[in-house]
Amino acid sequence: MFPQAVKHLLIVNVICFVALNTPGIGDYIFAYFAMFPWLNGIGIFPGEPYIFYPWQLVTYMFLHGGLGHIFFNLFALWMFGTAIENTIGTKKFAQYYFLTGIGAGILHFLITGSGAAVIGASGAVFGILLAFGMMFPNREIYMMLIPVPIKAKYFVMFYGAFELFMGVSSLQTGIAHFAHLGGMVVGYFLIRYWKLPTNLQ
Repeated sequence: MFPQAVKHLLIVNVICFVALNTPGIGDYIFAYFAMFPWLNGIGIFPGEPYIFYPWQLVTYMFLHGGLGHIFFNLFALWMFGTAIENTIGTKKFAQYYFLTGIGAGILHFLITGSGAAVIGASGAVFGILLAFGMMFPNREIYMMLIPVPIKAKYFVMFYGAFELFMGVSSLQTGIAHFAHLGGMVVGYFLIRYWKLPTNLQ
């Protein structure tokens, strides 16, 4: 039910969520492990908070701002990631997850420039969503509030178009839409470069 990479990612995310919301250490964790804009300054060793450190490209993926944020990200990781890991193997899945998450963070700041700190696994999760849509395009997905099933390929197309619209229009602040798109873009090229299986179902 829980393949190795998905299971460990779920566990580590929950541990980090608890730590981030623990008085006394939460502020420190946010200051050094959330991903801050490069224009704030770049550091090598911990010293000045609220600037960019290279490890933040990885650590930001394990921090979440609230119960809703972490629940939906981890639910999607389990729901879609399980099938992908079972298909391509634990090692390749882990590589895919981290590369899409890192790429999402880079693309977000390249496009938006400066701005608020970014946290959350959403970029990697959107990469997983893209992979699911490419590997299992005709598998039906049942979503809350939608009375009919939706094929994965159409669900991914809709979500990608929605994120692009929201990112360009800037109608909703506080959400890193270009990080979501970045995860999908990096995921697409990884799937093609690695020649991962597609159209399995």
